[in-house]
Amino acid sequence: MAARFQLVIDCADPEPLARFWAAALGYELEPPPAGFASWDAYWRDLGVPEDELGTGADCIVDPSGRGPRIWFQVVPERKAAKNRLHLDISVSGGRAVPIETRRQRVDAEAARLADLGALLVGVLKTEALDHYAVAMEDPEGNEFDIN
Repeated sequence: MAARFQLVIDCADPEPLARFWAAALGYELEPPPAGFASWDAYWRDLGVPEDELGTGADCIVDPSGRGPRIWFQVVPERKAAKNRLHLDISVSGGRAVPIETRRQRVDAEAARLADLGALLVGVLKTEALDHYAVAMEDPEGNEFDIN
């Protein structure tokens, strides 16, 4: 049986990053548990100290329940080196789709995510391999690819 897992992304400011990735992946902000108006109210009820509250929305979930929960964990240090793990967002339709259509789809998604605060890093294309992708960084500099 496959293990369920949560993906954790270190960050300085969770809510804007959670909102970016929710829009990028078609996820939604995780609602607070039933009976609570907010996550802070829930954590207060459990006894979490006030100085640990107030980070805003810090988790996103796949509305279909298929994808992993993603938690944006506050850390004091800024990102300083290349990620050892990154996400690939697949929008092209795969190699059964003509390369020009894949390019258009990837470029359109890159433009949409750039409008949300992502930074275009470069284009990854290898004609001989029939491959096209775009490398980007999210608003806090975490790398990801669109293919």
